Amino acid sequence: MLLLLLGIIVLHVAVLVLLFVSTIVSQWIVGNGHATDLWQNCSTSSSGNVQHCFSSSANEWLQSVQATMILSIIFSVLSLFLFFCQLFTLTKGGRFYLTGVFQVLAGLCVMSAAAIYTVRHSEWHFNSDYSYGFAYILAWVAFPLALLSGVIYVILRKRE
Repeated sequence: MLLLLLGIIVLHVAVLVLLFVSTIVSQWIVGNGHATDLWQNCSTSSSGNVQHCFSSSANEWLQSVQATMILSIIFSVLSLFLFFCQLFTLTKGGRFYLTGVFQVLAGLCVMSAAAIYTVRHSEWHFNSDYSYGFAYILAWVAFPLALLSGVIYVILRKRE
């Protein structure tokens, strides 16, 4: 049982790291010496050093992506906190429903953010030389892992 709990915690922390990295790192769209994320557009030199950055556009869709990514982090952190609280207060045989619901909400938020970004990024960058960066891919990887961890929390029963 201890190994199972440790595995669940490691999975949850991995999801949190993926969410933080994908939200913060400026690599959602890359190409032609530019790197773009949810917060700013940066141009880079040929050696990879950042030359100058300016804030991203104020499009409503981009603000919704920013908000849902932040919500996914909040839900996932809250889920981890609730897991530790329920671990010590839940009765024997009880399930971690509340923890699982918040983790599933985190997964749905990150999926919504990445899907909106996928659909709308063509309005923002008309040049076809741009491609998706690793932070965008990490957001899509965090989605099924968050859902998986949420389902595991719902299935999990507390034992002694």
